[in-house]
Formats: sequence, C-alpha cells, structure tokens
Amino acid sequence: MSSSFTHLLFDTRIGSQKPESIRNRDTKCPFCDRTQLDEILAEHGPILLVKNKYPVLQDSFQTVLIETDECESELSIYKKEHLHKLIRFGVEKWLEMERSGQYASVLFFKNHGPYSGGTIRHPHMQIVGLKHIDYRNQLDSSQFEGLVIDRMPGVEFNLSTRPRVGFFEFNVILSQLERLDQMADYIQTAAHYALTDFHKNCNSYNLFFYQFEGQIVAKVVPRFITSPLFIGFAIPQVATRGEEVVAEIRSKYYRDKNLPAAT
Repeated sequence: MSSSFTHLLFDTRIGSQKPESIRNRDTKCPFCDRTQLDEILAEHGPILLVKNKYPVLQDSFQTVLIETDECESELSIYKKEHLHKLIRFGVEKWLEMERSGQYASVLFFKNHGPYSGGTIRHPHMQIVGLKHIDYRNQLDSSQFEGLVIDRMPGVEFNLSTRPRVGFFEFNVILSQLERLDQMADYIQTAAHYALTDFHKNCNSYNLFFYQFEGQIVAKVVPRFITSPLFIGFAIPQVATRGEEVVAEIRSKYYRDKNLPAAT
C-alpha cells in the first residue's frame, strides 16, 4: 500500500445512476424495501451493514450502514437505547475493517441534509476501505482542540478552536472505549443543537470518525455553503462567538452541572 496517492477516482458513470431522495422527495427510497438490498454483511435488529450498490470510488470497498427502518427519523432524535446500539455497531464494524489489514485506512462518516454531500434521505452512514490513501496523513492534533463544553472520565466534548474547514466544528474525543455510549450522547447533542438551535437555516451536518494518537475522535460539522476562502485558498475561518455557543449548549443540555468557564 502506497502513501503517494492523494486523490480518489470517482466513477461518474456509476454516480449518474444514484437516486436522489434528499432534494427530490418523490424518489423511491432504496433503503426502505429491505428485500431489494444488495448483499447484507451484518445486522443488529433494524441496523444493517450492506455493500454499497453504487461504488463510485475506485480502489475502495464501500459499505452503507443503514441506521434504522424509520425513513423519516434522524440520529439527533433517536432514543438512547437505539443510539447506543448504532454507535457501538458502527464503531465495531469500522475497527474490524481497519484490523483486516486490507486497506491503507478506513473512512467512517455520515452525511445529513442537502449541504452535506449526501443523496439519500434515509438515515445512514458509510464505512469505506481505501486501498491506497491514509486519511490520517491529513490530521493534526490542533484540529481536535477546543473550548470544553463537557467532560467525563475517558471522553471530552468540545467546540473546535482550530477547525479543519471553518467556523463551528464539534469534537468528541474518546480515550476509553468503554465510554462509547457517552461519546454517542455527545454526538447526538452536537447534531441536535446544529439542527435546532445553532442557526435557523441549518438543515445539514456531517459526522466524521477518526483514529488518532490512540484515541477515537468524532467531529460533527454543521454544513452551509462552503466559504470561498477555504475552497480557493484552504484558509479556515473561526467564528468569534465560540464562547457564546458553548454557553448555549451548556444551558440547554447540561444545566444541572456546575461547569467551569470554557477554556
């Protein structure tokens, strides 16, 4: 496996065949009729891991993690029991693919909403094994540092002060795998805040998982139209109201906690 590869090849022929049910709600959902799904790799109740029917990325193995059988549901509103099962199942299958040794690295991520880059409305994530590209070469510890929103032994929830793309990014840093349920709770808080309180026009976010320096990190990124400064010059911007956002989240979700000032 070589680290000299920097770009993925996208098969536009396959891409043109993909259904679009985020913007076109009349499109039949390919995940609702489970009898028509391609090869099912693993399942846990309503949670399924299947081979991606539209493998647009060359030199990769693409899978889809169908989160629920409720097409109109969303991670930000799942009941805790289902949320915890989902994150445990997803992380388990992601790490299994990593440990197989067949890939330079394995991506684990979620798109939600019209600005997220996704095409299917039905709640799902993706686990993608890359044969030649190691995403970790693009990571830096500063991208996961931030103003602490809440913290428990083995897991931290913060608002990034050095975001990868810009403005607001929420990090959940897990150093003890047994605290995975708490990580899931923090992820859900970030997604719920992004879609309900963060901005009246926010209807999209991405969720990315990383393995970095012996930890698992999840990054929740509310999505808007991407800044031209980032597109053209790769210059991220940091919003000035970070401490205000931290205070808002603490007030809504952690009001009963006696938390120190954000640092």
